[in-house]
Amino acid sequence: MGIYKKGKNWYIDFYVKGKRKRRKIVPSKRRAQQVLKDVHIKIAKGEFLGIYDEKKVLFEELAQQYLAFSKANKAWSTYQRRDNVSVGHLNLFFKGKYLFEITPKMVEKYKAKRLEKVSPATVNRELACLKHMFTKAIEWGYVKANPVKAVKSLKEPPGRLRYLRPDEVKRLLDACCGYLRSIVICALNTGMRKGEILGLTWQDIDFENRKITVRNTKNNETRVIPINQTLYQELCKLSEQSNGEYVFANRNGCPFGDIKKGFSAALKRAGITDFHFHDLRHTFGSHLVMQGVDLKTVQQVMGHKQIRTTMRYSHLSPEYVQQALERLDSVWTLFGHQKKLKEKRVFVSI
Repeated sequence: MGIYKKGKNWYIDFYVKGKRKRRKIVPSKRRAQQVLKDVHIKIAKGEFLGIYDEKKVLFEELAQQYLAFSKANKAWSTYQRRDNVSVGHLNLFFKGKYLFEITPKMVEKYKAKRLEKVSPATVNRELACLKHMFTKAIEWGYVKANPVKAVKSLKEPPGRLRYLRPDEVKRLLDACCGYLRSIVICALNTGMRKGEILGLTWQDIDFENRKITVRNTKNNETRVIPINQTLYQELCKLSEQSNGEYVFANRNGCPFGDIKKGFSAALKRAGITDFHFHDLRHTFGSHLVMQGVDLKTVQQVMGHKQIRTTMRYSHLSPEYVQQALERLDSVWTLFGHQKKLKEKRVFVSI
């Protein structure tokens, strides 16, 4: 293995996986030596002249491995309700294709086809899942590049922001019975997601310091939420009746599986329409902002990973923004004439 000259051209001679390779390199011996040295390095990395030896991995094989990864590393709700569903739709389209065959153009076709049936937001979630699948495929040595990186996400309309007015909250609580009322009170005073509430255990409740530790989160990250007086009284009452490890449990001590039917019935009795359980979380966030709580604190309590998610509530606090801007009055020395203006007004009133 080395370099040699044939006629006016130089060649490199080497072996890759037991197979002999020859390549013509022009125009000089020095250039041939440089290329051969580069080949040695790339062979050691599993590459050859910039061409990656793609492994023949079918998309459905990656899908199976990715779901196993998701189940082991993400929150159960993310695995079950998002990744499992997204991968299912992706599999229907890309099944039978080798990973190296999937191109940005093919992903664009998937995007256009799915947009005929679902919303832009749903398509974007599925594209995000596909993008992460290829990111893991690169880490696992299956492919060299991620074809989804070249595909732009769709523009999404503003997210839903339905929240209850104080009078609607009262009507809803009056319409709730037993355990459902306690669950709704918890949602309204913590902003926790339904899965987080139903999975809450007494071990997560710190009565002494009045704090809840939320472990089963969407982002798979623990967060701590203070307990206000309203929720404290409700939890104390529940603890006296408890017969198991879960805060919200049936007579056998098992956590409630689903409360959709009971919640829908309560909404109907209260005369509240176009409302879902998750909107209780929006109600919590909306009223925090309207009470003047800063968005960074709201982000922390609600467990938003990105501040832009919390920004959906920003338009609810015009008075708070006004007060924030008026604080500049005590900072600027530029408007020293304001003192004279006040004195003039006092003189006139006398």
